[in-house]
Amino acid sequence: MNQPKTIDRKLLNRVDTPSPMQGRLWAVVLAGGEGVRLRPLIRRVCGDERPKQYAPLIGSQSLLRRTLDRVALVVPPERTLVVTVRGHAKYIAEELHGPSAPHVLVQPENRGTAAGILFPAHWIQWRDPAATVAVFPSDHFVLEEEVFTGHVREIANAIRTRPEWIVLLGARPTEADTEYGWIEPGEPLGTSGGVPLYGVRRFWEKPSAETACACLAAGCLWNTLVFVAKIGRLVEAGGQCVPQLHARLAGIAPFAGTEDETWAIQQAYALARSANFSRAILESGLPRLAVSKLPRVTWSDWGTPERVLRTLRRLGPLPDWMAKLNLSA
Repeated sequence: MNQPKTIDRKLLNRVDTPSPMQGRLWAVVLAGGEGVRLRPLIRRVCGDERPKQYAPLIGSQSLLRRTLDRVALVVPPERTLVVTVRGHAKYIAEELHGPSAPHVLVQPENRGTAAGILFPAHWIQWRDPAATVAVFPSDHFVLEEEVFTGHVREIANAIRTRPEWIVLLGARPTEADTEYGWIEPGEPLGTSGGVPLYGVRRFWEKPSAETACACLAAGCLWNTLVFVAKIGRLVEAGGQCVPQLHARLAGIAPFAGTEDETWAIQQAYALARSANFSRAILESGLPRLAVSKLPRVTWSDWGTPERVLRTLRRLGPLPDWMAKLNLSA
C-alpha cells in the first residue's frame, strides 16, 4: 500500500499540458468530509472508521466510485478533480488508479467546504481560465443518472450565455424533510438553452417541522449543493465573500506545477480559517445566484443512517449487508 506522503507528492505535482481548447466543462467531486453522522452505520457495514464516501453501500462500488461514474457521463476523467484530505490517502489509493483516473487534489487539512470548492476552482483557473465547472458532493444517491447528468449538461450550456450566474440544482421535494437545506425560488429569470432559471429568494437550512411543511407547500426545493458556474465567476465569488481564504489560495499560483507546489499549498492552508461554502458564500446575499429545478429524479443526500435505510428499503432489492445486520425490516 502506498504511503500518504508518496500519494501527496505524486498527485499534487500533476500538471496538464496546456490545450489550445479553452472554456471546457470541468467537474469537481468533493470527497474530503468525514461523514460523522453516518459513521455508526459505516462501522457496522465495513468494520472500520472509513468516511462514508469510501463505503460500498450499494453493490461493490463505493459512493465515491458511483459518483465518479455518474460524473463521467458528462465530464471525462481528465477534466475531473477529486478533492480530499491527507488523512484519506489510503482510501483514495484503493479507489483511484490507472491511466484514466481523475486528478486528485489533496488538502493538507480540512478547512471546510469553502476551501474544498475554491482550491480546485483556482487550480482549474490556472489551467483553463475560461472553463465552466460543475461541483458534485460524493455522498449522494441518484437513480436516474442519465437524466440527472443531462440536466447538468443543459445548465452548463446555459451558463455559456449567462457567464455571470452561479446556478444551483434544486431537487423537487417528496416530503417535509427537516434535515435538508431548502431553497425558496424567486422571480423567473427566463429560459436559457431551454432551461428555466429562477432567482433565489432565500435559503432554509434544516428548518423546523412547521417551516419544512411551509416550504413544501410553497414550492421550495431541496438544496442538492450541486451547482454550475464559470470558473472566473466562482473564484470572484470567493474573493468577495472569503477574501482572506481567496488570497491564500491565489498565492499558490506562482508555484503551481513546480517542486514547491506542495509547500505552497501547506502554507496556504496553515493559517486559513475554516468556512462553510453554503453559509459563507451562497447565503451571503451573493448577487446573480440562480436555481434550476431538476427533472423528477430519485435523489437523496445520504447524510444520516435513517435516510440511507429509508431509501434502500423503498427501492429494493436490499443489499446483503442490511440482512446480515438485521436492518431489512
